[in-house]
Amino acid sequence: MGSPTRVGNIRKPKEKMRFVATAFVAILFGFFLGVSFPTISLTKMNLPSSLLPSIDLSYIEDKYSGFSTQALVNAWSSLKSNRDISVKYIPNDAKIWVPTNPPGAERLPPGIVESESDLYLRRLWGLPSEDLTIKPKYLVTFTVGLAQKQNINAAVKKVTSLLKFICSSCFLFLSLAKSMLVQFSENFTIVLFHYDGRTSEWDEFEWSKRAIHVSIRKQTKWWYAKRFLHPDIVASYEYIFIWDEDLGVEHFNAEEYIKLVRKHGLEISQPGLEPNNGLTWQMTKRRGHSEVHMQTEEKPGWCNDPHLPPCAAFVEIMAPVFSRDAWRCVWHMIQNDLVHGWGLDFALRRCVEPAHEKIGVVDAQWIVHQGVPSLGNQVNPSFLP
Repeated sequence: MGSPTRVGNIRKPKEKMRFVATAFVAILFGFFLGVSFPTISLTKMNLPSSLLPSIDLSYIEDKYSGFSTQALVNAWSSLKSNRDISVKYIPNDAKIWVPTNPPGAERLPPGIVESESDLYLRRLWGLPSEDLTIKPKYLVTFTVGLAQKQNINAAVKKVTSLLKFICSSCFLFLSLAKSMLVQFSENFTIVLFHYDGRTSEWDEFEWSKRAIHVSIRKQTKWWYAKRFLHPDIVASYEYIFIWDEDLGVEHFNAEEYIKLVRKHGLEISQPGLEPNNGLTWQMTKRRGHSEVHMQTEEKPGWCNDPHLPPCAAFVEIMAPVFSRDAWRCVWHMIQNDLVHGWGLDFALRRCVEPAHEKIGVVDAQWIVHQGVPSLGNQVNPSFLP
């Protein structure tokens, strides 16, 4: 009978052989299992960024040439640039609407994007669809001080006062006059920019209660226009009037003016000026024999090209009227530090083409430049209460 020591010695080599065989089978099984599946993309593995710096990519490439080296490099680069952020989950239904949405709203569904606004006044109750019976088609702005209050009131109320005077003895025509007043009022949104900070004194006028009042002291109309008349805010209006406060409108009718502007295809225009008052340029001088003019003759040497300012493609900055499309261009051209607007009149031609056919002066509807603005008084600090 053999000793226990010899039996143990015999069993140990057998156990070693069994272990080696088992390991060999496991390696073969693992190999065939691995090659039967597609290559794993590390870019989809949620590995912490602190782990990857310790991975030797060249070693992996040598040992496992079947892996995509580019996939590993991409994963490494992505995680290296975002060390504080693990791989982000991006839902499959996320979309970018770049072709249709404005900047900043690329991820919003186009159906809910409202890229433009308006200056329509809204009620505090009721259905929004019932807020406006008629949407104003035109916008008129005046940059005003209290000293010109009566002049602005006369400009706004001029249509009704003239018609009531003519038709005071006829009920039928008086009713027509009232309807024309309502039509004028509903077609225009009126905005007053107050450079003297005094707004409550305008409450005595009924029309002022439906107007929009913006008050910042000692600023000009171009400062206001740049900040409050962005093209996306006034996109609902077909024409935008940006007028001074010292204009006489006894011979001006806004509705008739717009008809002539449309008829002659003007994108930028102004009413003709009374020849004997405040005349600077021949181009803006009213001509009594025409509806509209687009060219003129100036002093010798002033116009090197008859199609360029000041002989054509030119209006002054006191009473310009812009189409919606023209204003979108002009707004972008106005500099943030522009104060009085001098020189802007010579640059307006860059916003329409051909400028000498799209910019003109309407002679049949004309105004008087009174030349008495009160903004100049604002340079004296003691003027304001």
